[in-house]
Amino acid sequence: MLLSTNPVVVWLKRDLRLTDHEPLANAIEQNRPLIVLYAFEPSLVADPHYDVRHWRFVWQSLEDINQQLVEVGGRLYIVYKEALEALIELHQQTQFDQLFSSEEIGIDLTFQRDKKVKHWCRLNHIHWQESPTGAVIRALKNRVSWDDAWQKVMRSPIVDIKLNHLSWYPLEHVDISLPESWKTPQKGMQTGGPTLAWRTLESFYNGRGKDYYRSISSPLNSRSACTRLSPYLAWGNISLREVYQDLLSRWQTPGWRRTLIALSSRLHWHCHFMQKFESECAMEFRPVNRAYDAFPYRQDAQVDADLQAWQQGQTGYPIIDACMRAVNATGYMNFRMRAMMVSFYAII
Repeated sequence: MLLSTNPVVVWLKRDLRLTDHEPLANAIEQNRPLIVLYAFEPSLVADPHYDVRHWRFVWQSLEDINQQLVEVGGRLYIVYKEALEALIELHQQTQFDQLFSSEEIGIDLTFQRDKKVKHWCRLNHIHWQESPTGAVIRALKNRVSWDDAWQKVMRSPIVDIKLNHLSWYPLEHVDISLPESWKTPQKGMQTGGPTLAWRTLESFYNGRGKDYYRSISSPLNSRSACTRLSPYLAWGNISLREVYQDLLSRWQTPGWRRTLIALSSRLHWHCHFMQKFESECAMEFRPVNRAYDAFPYRQDAQVDADLQAWQQGQTGYPIIDACMRAVNATGYMNFRMRAMMVSFYAII
């Protein structure tokens, strides 16, 4: 029996899944009608950090989640407006007093947005409970004991989501106008969604990833030998803990130990670098190495043309151009090539 008719709201950001999802689990425990919100925020859509391929991936992820929710009588509440505006309107309609979300380890624009949401929640007596993203610790001063914390989080039980126990708050469906380019799959690009995240992981262990440890740096072989989970982890279609515990379950598989060791270390790096950005977020606006503040960057008239040639894969350097054309066509480039591309960009 429901204890209250006021709903609780789960605000999705970069956690687009229905498994191992602490905010969703916490909301379900309230035994109230549920609203699961996703907001396409115009400020983020306009930000140069994002591209149509990101929003296409997000839309595909939301469609996948909706297909799963139909089986339990629910659906996402998707809007095209700033998150705070969407929450204010929802509050006016429903008087919700509890909000659940994951912490977003993102750019300053998202952090400033979250601070505004936090202030609004306080003014309106709304309890906003944020859950950590992976093993990233907000406002951590140093990483002295961080490795131990990472192991503890990654080995803790997967959060159980009881979708059949949900009661959905009756909201009218909102028709939103999205660019057709977001809704149209692009050949060569990975498709978003939890379903394909798990299929991608399964295909890795079904054979294509067995030589991962020695193919990871190869521009050609890495395309199939790597996990190809990066976009799914970036948008939270699958949790890092799910991937890590799945890896541990295969630890004794004959012939896979070197690959599992290599992959395990890189899963650790995933959170390590997110933690570094969380703790040193000013790197969005200045070099990590302050010596580069005084670097003699080019200022000549050819700079813009050279930058455009780099972006389009027309520099005249075959390996550079091949990498850029590949990432433009498929969205993928392995980490060795990414490092090379950035190094080249720094000297053009």
